[in-house]
Amino acid sequence: MSTNLPLNSDSGAMHLNWFSLRFSGPMAMLEEPFRQDYVVRTLPQVRIALLMGALTYGLFGILDAMVLPPLHRQAAWLIRYGFVCPAILATLAATYIPRLHRYLQPILSLLIALGCLGIVLMVPLASFYYPGIILIFIFGYAFIYLRFLWASLSGWITVILYEAVSFLIATPTMELISSSFFLISANIAGMLVCYAIEYSSRRNFFLLRLLDLEQRKIQDVNEQLEQRVAERTESLEQTTRQLLREMSERKLAEQERQRLEQQLKQAEKMEVIGKLTSGVAHDLNNILSGLVTYPDILLLDLPAESPLRDSLLIIKQSGEKAAAIVQDMLTLSRQGMVEKKVININNIINDYLHSPQCRQLRADQPLVRLEVDLQEELLNIQGSPVQISKILMNLLNNAFEANLVDGTVGIFTRNCYLDQPREGYERISEGEYVILTVSDTGIGIGEEDVSKIFEPFFTKKKLGRSGTGLGMTLIWSAVKDHGGFLDIRSAEGRGSTFEIYFPATRQEVSAKDPLFTLEDCRGTESVLVVDDSPEQRDIASMMLRKLGYTVLAVASGEAAVEYLHDRTVDILVLDMIMAPGIDGCETYDRIVKDHPGQKAIIASGYSESERVKEAQRLGAGEYIKKPYTLDKIARALRAELDR
Repeated sequence: MSTNLPLNSDSGAMHLNWFSLRFSGPMAMLEEPFRQDYVVRTLPQVRIALLMGALTYGLFGILDAMVLPPLHRQAAWLIRYGFVCPAILATLAATYIPRLHRYLQPILSLLIALGCLGIVLMVPLASFYYPGIILIFIFGYAFIYLRFLWASLSGWITVILYEAVSFLIATPTMELISSSFFLISANIAGMLVCYAIEYSSRRNFFLLRLLDLEQRKIQDVNEQLEQRVAERTESLEQTTRQLLREMSERKLAEQERQRLEQQLKQAEKMEVIGKLTSGVAHDLNNILSGLVTYPDILLLDLPAESPLRDSLLIIKQSGEKAAAIVQDMLTLSRQGMVEKKVININNIINDYLHSPQCRQLRADQPLVRLEVDLQEELLNIQGSPVQISKILMNLLNNAFEANLVDGTVGIFTRNCYLDQPREGYERISEGEYVILTVSDTGIGIGEEDVSKIFEPFFTKKKLGRSGTGLGMTLIWSAVKDHGGFLDIRSAEGRGSTFEIYFPATRQEVSAKDPLFTLEDCRGTESVLVVDDSPEQRDIASMMLRKLGYTVLAVASGEAAVEYLHDRTVDILVLDMIMAPGIDGCETYDRIVKDHPGQKAIIASGYSESERVKEAQRLGAGEYIKKPYTLDKIARALRAELDR
């Protein structure tokens, strides 16, 4: 039976009477459908439980034969085989009669009470039989899916009957108190279990109805999406026909005119694409917002083991795929990257390497080897996971296709700190970066083509291959949206290497647990940070203050020597290369003359050099490579202080 939820702002909340667990308020109309669904869904388990219950109750007749005298044994068997077991089998038969299903809950409640009554009547024959009541409690509360009120009713009736019989047969006071304590405790525990089972069933039923509502919304969104795409496609076709007419009319122009016309066509092409894609993307983003958002809201309330998670994740992933297409369109029009968040490129690479797209790519070219080397403690970046995935996917597709038969494709990541700008395919500014490298040993790119590969629709792939001429354009636009840079090294017959520089951030990925505990690395000692870069001084100072240290920073070696002329600090953090002025090694040499045994650690954006080793010979401690990470600087500082 299908029952629609009310379409209002409160339709996402489940309203229950917390005592009876009935649906209430705007959800009251779900009560009857839930009861019908509950009976149908639990019927197979109830039948199995009843059959096993009859068997178990009957098998305890063996215990009767072993411990009871003949007269008492006959009375116990009369109760077991004359009343209770037939009642269980009759109830089992009733489950196969559909018109009795609506009365199944009270019948089961009565059956539990009858089973317990049988045990209660056996207690005068053998007082140690009362634990059998607890077994029936477990059976009634957990195995036959009695709803909370009916199960509680039969449980308390049993407790009252037991107390009455115990009183009539003059059970010793301490024995009565002990058995009553265990019996009432078992009953309350069973009630809690039964309450949790029914609440979970009602919540799953409610969420399934909510999921039906979302699926209907998705269907409406899909219909609107198809209509929008059809309208925009027609507009694109009209614009293309107009463009072709203009191109035809200018064929007879002079050579200079033709050259300028080609430039105009290129500009018009990008303008048309930009206008159309940005217009369509704006509309689609509005439509897709609910499709992507609501599954996340529902997933927050679902337990990890809920069977609904897979269905909601499919809905969410479908919305994300559609949103990824929109993002490609926005990238072409240079309006992408609306939302940035802190991400780690290693996580995105690992996700893609385990994706169906990557498995298919490797299956299509099984002779191409894939090498992966991802730096540990890679810094995070701010950006779009979808855009980064697109960059990686396009670069890998090109790399695999460049290996016509066999070869090697590599994926590498590393941190990088540039003290000064670097010249490459373009000028790369100084700063901290995360570098993503994709290389191949394929056919390479000719020198005349390297300057053209990021132009729209430029491709040298044959008809029928995957290329459209937009993949590299998307990469360029996405990298620029991230504030990044590209460097390319390639030659025909020698393969290609693409390096993408993403600005690094010191912010943490919100959902990621800390990589280590800071407690062992904390301290209260005084630290002097010596670095000519204001940004590096601020970063180091911030991290060390977070660890509890007292921090002072200066901008040069000379300033450090002057500061320590009549003062002391517990440890130095020395940048090795500082310009203009003395370097870290010279700075440390002058300081140890006034303060023998001065503790220090060395930092640099370059590889460990002879000057670093010279400073260590003078007494400096560990060398750490920039860019800083909290883990590295905290452990190095603590180790040197404790040395």
